[in-house]
Amino acid sequence: MSHLIKAILVLEDGRTFSGASFGAKGEVFGEMVFNTSMTGYQEILTDPSYAGQIVCMTYPLIGNYGVNESDVESRSPWAAGFVVREASRIYSNHRATGSLQGYLQANNIVGIEHIDTRALVRHIRDKGAMRSVISSEDLDVKSLLERVRTSPDMKGRELATEVTVDEKFEFPASVKERFHIVAYDFGVKTNSLREFARRGCRVTVVPATASAEEVLALQPDGIFLSNGPGDPASMNKVIQEIRKLVASQKPIFGICLGHQLIGQAFGGKTFKMKFGHRGGNQPIKDLESGKVEITSHNHGFAVDPDSLSADVEITHINLNDNTVAGLRHKTLPVFSVQYHPESAPGPHDSKYLFERFIELLKK
Repeated sequence: MSHLIKAILVLEDGRTFSGASFGAKGEVFGEMVFNTSMTGYQEILTDPSYAGQIVCMTYPLIGNYGVNESDVESRSPWAAGFVVREASRIYSNHRATGSLQGYLQANNIVGIEHIDTRALVRHIRDKGAMRSVISSEDLDVKSLLERVRTSPDMKGRELATEVTVDEKFEFPASVKERFHIVAYDFGVKTNSLREFARRGCRVTVVPATASAEEVLALQPDGIFLSNGPGDPASMNKVIQEIRKLVASQKPIFGICLGHQLIGQAFGGKTFKMKFGHRGGNQPIKDLESGKVEITSHNHGFAVDPDSLSADVEITHINLNDNTVAGLRHKTLPVFSVQYHPESAPGPHDSKYLFERFIELLKK
């Protein structure tokens, strides 16, 4: 292992892990989080909801099927850094066009391998998600720790405007067009747009800063509020716009960050979770049907159930910790879920939510 370049991971409470550099060399700061998916590392890296975060994969071997052109979920990778137990330099898959190592280097994403990821994940579960740094340049723990503690905290941080598109664009229906949807890009994943396109929806994707007036001027049949990074409580301006859209009585569907913003638009509050939910195996109970679906998640904030108004009902809960996983307004055509029904990566149990939205559009 003499050819390996040393790298170090330092957490803001002083816990330190030494390993080897993989991907791009250099230094990166971000909130340390973990993802429990066994596959889907390319979708995870390109999910804009990971902006500002260093992601640790709990599955021990990552990179063995390489990367390809089709599994990207946005225009570039957004994860700040990547932590794995072992990064496979050999890849084998008929769709692969390159290695994970090459992909991280090409996109300047700093990674670290050969650390005890189980110990790291247990530490985060005990102490909570926290600020961290990966470095293959400065290996002095004291100097890194000082700088980690002055790096930005995720609480109160607004990141949607950093990942959103600069101007609106069209995503055409892939079958005969039936409806026109406007999607807010707070960090939208391409597979959400594909799911709408498959169901005959033409989607106009607008920046996170679009006003309700601009959206309504596009004469949509319905409005989609996407996933995205950062603290929803920092997005007061967007919440005001959502309230205007709700008043228009157009059908609205929100996922992840969009769900948290809908919760706040109806007077609710959000809070930062200890370590969040990230992975493709979260059990969610639909309170209406009693059915349990296994779902894909990526969030560090949640809606406080006690803060919601009487007009809003909780439709889904997470069975691991009873957090709110779905909401619906009792009289208006507005509903949302805390997870990722577009399933890229992840199980496909939640695709019915797109159908539910189409039913609202028909009405």
